[in-house]
Amino acid sequence: MNIINNAYAQSASPADGGMSMLIMVGLFFVIMYFMIIRPQNKRVKEHNKLIDSLSNGTEVVVSNGIMGKIIKIKDDVIELEISNNVCIKVRKNSITTVLPKGSI
Repeated sequence: MNIINNAYAQSASPADGGMSMLIMVGLFFVIMYFMIIRPQNKRVKEHNKLIDSLSNGTEVVVSNGIMGKIIKIKDDVIELEISNNVCIKVRKNSITTVLPKGSI
């Protein structure tokens, strides 16, 4: 009396699993592009546009939360006036937001 049936290996052609695996990997990369890479590139472009639009007298917020008015722009360094006669130097890339005039 045989309770367990014999198990036989199923023959698989090489094209069966290979093609569907390639489609899945391709689909994964397409999803990754639209979910991660494309939005990040868009944010970088917007930040670069913001940095290029800076000028003297613009009120900004730095990445650590300090608010101030731009006094001087040199290459990659901005001098901010954060209070009367109190100025600090920050890198251009640390600017996160431009405030409307008169906010400070």
